[in-house]
Amino acid sequence: MSGATQAVTNAGVQILLAEPRGFCAGVDRAIEIVERALTKFGAPIYVRHEIVHNTYVVNDLKAKGAIFIEALDDVPAGSTLVFSAHGVSRAVQLEAAARGFQIFDATCPLVTKVHVEVAKLHKEGFEFIMIGHKGHPEVEGTMGQLDGGIHLVEDVADVAHVQPLQTEKLAVVTQTTLSVDDAAAIATAIKARFPNVREPKQQDICYATQNRQDAVKLMSPQVDVVIVVGSPTSSNSNRLAEVARKLGTPGYMVDTAEDLQPQWFEGCSRVGLTAGASAPEILVMQVIDRLKALGAVSVQRLPGDPESVKFPLPKGLRLNDAEDL
Repeated sequence: MSGATQAVTNAGVQILLAEPRGFCAGVDRAIEIVERALTKFGAPIYVRHEIVHNTYVVNDLKAKGAIFIEALDDVPAGSTLVFSAHGVSRAVQLEAAARGFQIFDATCPLVTKVHVEVAKLHKEGFEFIMIGHKGHPEVEGTMGQLDGGIHLVEDVADVAHVQPLQTEKLAVVTQTTLSVDDAAAIATAIKARFPNVREPKQQDICYATQNRQDAVKLMSPQVDVVIVVGSPTSSNSNRLAEVARKLGTPGYMVDTAEDLQPQWFEGCSRVGLTAGASAPEILVMQVIDRLKALGAVSVQRLPGDPESVKFPLPKGLRLNDAEDL
């Protein structure tokens, strides 16, 4: 089947909506920090790296006056600067402070928790093995909390090549947006090689990543195909599609409704739909409309526990005294 206007093969196709899906508390907070800064200080507001990994969100904030940069050299003196939700290295923090910018840190508090743990254990003499994806800004930020002594592993095979200076004080930390199952397999391999390794008191993979993966695990056996709304750069969105595929259900990621390919739905009677933690609900609604245009006739929300986590904003961005209470 091909052609943008061709309908899905079967009449009566049903859409199953995963719950929870979409924005998490850290993403909500990061976007609100940029919007509050724009309201309070006016455009432009500079943001180091994409505030969250979603094209729609970034373009929306650009239209409101946010300027996204990678190098602090691109930020004029006296500007307001926001660090993205993924966090930054100590070197970036120190350079930004030295340049005198007005800084608001939108790092997700769950990423900050990992940074704090790394700093604390480093003072106690620990080295670290970090489970994560090379080049991801969160990994660069966490590893950049120290000048050395953090060894990155991306898969089980990497564990055999880690060469710490000592093994008496060795700790594991994890990128917060990984596949729960993949991270567990790597952690098991680390434990097998380094039996005395210190594991996190609570796993570093965030509640929202875990919940969205659990929802896909519930949904995948009930559908013929899973659609994940999320941008290609979004780690947690990519992991959702991977979870579906590992369960034997075709999984596809779309940045927008226009990315849907009619041939994905040939012979399907049920389509599963979810969204990564950085993807807004408006994109999910647009995908539903597109699926209906292709022949879907109903939408069913699957059961799932609602999320009530909310992280406070920095004091300098609260618009009234009541928000301090």
